[in-house]
Order: sequence, then C-alpha cells, then structure tokens
Amino acid sequence: MAWNIYQNISINYIRVDSVTNSSVLQIGSSGSIQALSQLYNTGGFTGPAPQLTGTTAQEVSLVRLPLPV
Repeated sequence: MAWNIYQNISINYIRVDSVTNSSVLQIGSSGSIQALSQLYNTGGFTGPAPQLTGTTAQEVSLVRLPLPV
C-alpha cells in the first residue's frame, strides 16, 4: 500500500531546549527514521571544550524563523 502525504507547515517560532549527539528533530511526516551516528573532529581539537561562564541553565534563546513567502 502506498501513501501520499502532502503537507504545508508554517512555523513562526521553535524552541529547542537541548541538542545532543543523538537528537532527532522531526517536523512533518516520515515513512521511517533510521539511526545514523557520525562523529567528526574537523577542528582538530585534542581536549574538551572550556566550561561556559556567565550563563545559567534557565536562559532561553529564541530564534525567529523567516516568514513564508
């Protein structure tokens, strides 16, 4: 059985609390999502990143998305 799904999705604001190496953000429909994990060190880093200072866990960053044309 074949399904044809047509969607029109408009998002004005989206809030993502955290992103990890195994995060999936899906908007819309998908027949199947298969796991894929790739790790690249394109910056040639040899140690962990320094700790972030001056911020709290309660801060929220909102990114305004462009309006559809």
